Amino acid sequence: EKQAEDNSSAECSEPGAMDLKFTSSRKYISISVPSKSQAMSPHIKSVDDVVVLGMNLSKFSKPTQFFICVSGVFMFYLIYGYLQELIFSVEGFKPFGWYLTLVQFGFYSIFGLIELQLIQDKRRRIPGKTYMIIAFLTVGTMGLSNTSLGYLNYPTQVIFKCCKLIPVMIGGVFIQGKRYNIVDVSAALCMSLGLIWFTLADSTVAPNFNLTGVVLISLALCADAVIGNVQEKAMKLHNGSNSEMVLYSYSIGFVYILFGLTCTSGLSPAVAFCSKHPVQTYGYAFLFSLTGYFGISFVLALIKIFGALLAVTVTTGRKAMTIVLSFLFFAKPFTLQYVWSGLLVVLGIFLNVYSKNMDKIKLPSLLGLRKKGMEERKSRTLSQTV
Repeated sequence: EKQAEDNSSAECSEPGAMDLKFTSSRKYISISVPSKSQAMSPHIKSVDDVVVLGMNLSKFSKPTQFFICVSGVFMFYLIYGYLQELIFSVEGFKPFGWYLTLVQFGFYSIFGLIELQLIQDKRRRIPGKTYMIIAFLTVGTMGLSNTSLGYLNYPTQVIFKCCKLIPVMIGGVFIQGKRYNIVDVSAALCMSLGLIWFTLADSTVAPNFNLTGVVLISLALCADAVIGNVQEKAMKLHNGSNSEMVLYSYSIGFVYILFGLTCTSGLSPAVAFCSKHPVQTYGYAFLFSLTGYFGISFVLALIKIFGALLAVTVTTGRKAMTIVLSFLFFAKPFTLQYVWSGLLVVLGIFLNVYSKNMDKIKLPSLLGLRKKGMEERKSRTLSQTV
């Protein structure tokens, strides 16, 4: 026994074996397991953390995270939409949508660099090739969207942008291999039909359509439908942070737009016009970019936590609210068809929220209601007989 005990102690003293502690009366086996934070490098330590504007959302529950993100999206993007329409209401500014996008991308890059310097982990996790693709899609989304306002009125432009639910779902199927249930499909159809109905009402009450504007906003819609899925896949695959995503995608996009404006000789007239109206252009553009940056930070958090489809649903609801505020702050004709189409959009939002919580929300089926009615009739008949 003593020899076997000596052999076991000799084996345990080898590298990699667990430590054995002996006392006079008992044997203790201590196994030291490093904690998760010790085992991971600082680069991996904050993988599960979702930080938005210095606030760590990972400390909160899922419903609280959703409420904070939705509140941030609505608050900042409503101001963003108001300032965007206000800038294009300046007489003579409509041809310079691409220059506004250039200024916006420049501010976004500065804001992203400042935020990235305030956090500990400054590494670039997502590959540069992926950022070049995301930057191209971002330029297409925001540049074409801003430029279309020179040809379309603001509610019509917003309505077109709201119809991206179905392309996002199609992109999720082909890019990420996702599968959606019948409730998700019904939600997308309800929202799209409601928004199309809104567009028809707008065309009958105040027609302000231009074929060029329709083409521009349609191309922006296609790019916007793809970018959410690409961002979601990149952030989940490489665990990229929101500030990193904003900094690299918008700085590369800034170079794209600057090169395009220089080649097309569209930079000098825009600079000359804005220098004559610095407050209405650069001043509004700064506030416009600041609120947009805060809003995109909450949108990226929604994408990372809840997925692209739910993020698009929230932003679509925000766009509907932006349209309401647009009618309140800027004089436009009104018809009740707007109300019915808006209710159809609300139904689509409800269906999408329900599809995400089907295990928690149990809606009664028609068969269940029928069985319940038959049981109630049987109980009434039995009580009458007794």
